[in-house]
Amino acid sequence: MFTEITDYIQSNKSDLTDEWMERMKDEADEKFLQVVSDQIFAKTSHEFVEMIASNLRDSKEFSSRLEDFAEKVVRFGWPLTFVTTALSTFAKVVYEAMKKDNLIKEENHAEQVEKFDNWVTPMYNKVISAYTESWERTVSLQKIALQELSAPLIPVFEKISVMPLVGTIDTERARLIMENLLNGVVKHRAEVVLIDITGVPVVDTMVAHHIIQAADAVRLVGAKCMLVGIRPEIAQTIVNLGIDLNQFSTNSTLRKGIEKALEMTDRKIVSAEGSE
Repeated sequence: MFTEITDYIQSNKSDLTDEWMERMKDEADEKFLQVVSDQIFAKTSHEFVEMIASNLRDSKEFSSRLEDFAEKVVRFGWPLTFVTTALSTFAKVVYEAMKKDNLIKEENHAEQVEKFDNWVTPMYNKVISAYTESWERTVSLQKIALQELSAPLIPVFEKISVMPLVGTIDTERARLIMENLLNGVVKHRAEVVLIDITGVPVVDTMVAHHIIQAADAVRLVGAKCMLVGIRPEIAQTIVNLGIDLNQFSTNSTLRKGIEKALEMTDRKIVSAEGSE
């Protein structure tokens, strides 16, 4: 059905690709062109054209190429709108070129338009579906990685561990903090745990509630909890909200907290003999 289009693309692939790339550069914004080098853009563009051409030859080959291409462009950060525009633009380039070469005439115009529509529309849907699946898979993997890094419990000294928190704390993250705290305390045999909130932008009633719950849970497994990194504005917010943090120790900085934790475990920092 698509033999004529397939043969034309194969015979004029280089010229069609060059014309298509020029048009796509006009479509792309400056940020996109700055991130993607000319070499990568050219290489990926040729792969894109090969993928489109494979859809005219073999559906299995197209599916394989499409899956690989979708993963690549998601990794490069190509937006879906750019990819779909690229597809419609290439079809337009091929149509105009075939018309210029008198392969599309008035007498066969309706027939050729139908062929282009039967070629492009199903492919358009498949490209969107493949891109979306790849994007969702990538986001899911990134979410898992971020969750693993969002609430790490780090042993800094024997019996002393630190959990640095950065960013907003919501209910899901609070659950992860609690889980990592309890598992980490048992794993590292910590007696004192310092929760560092230096990187938490806002401490409201809900965040304080989650931290208090975490501290209570830590005490139940035999360790003590200390809250450090309390900035002046955070301290003022806590007071204004009437939040009671008297059940565990607090310190303004991580350094002071570690010094206090060493004292709580019958140790202290001393200057080495002969050091200045």
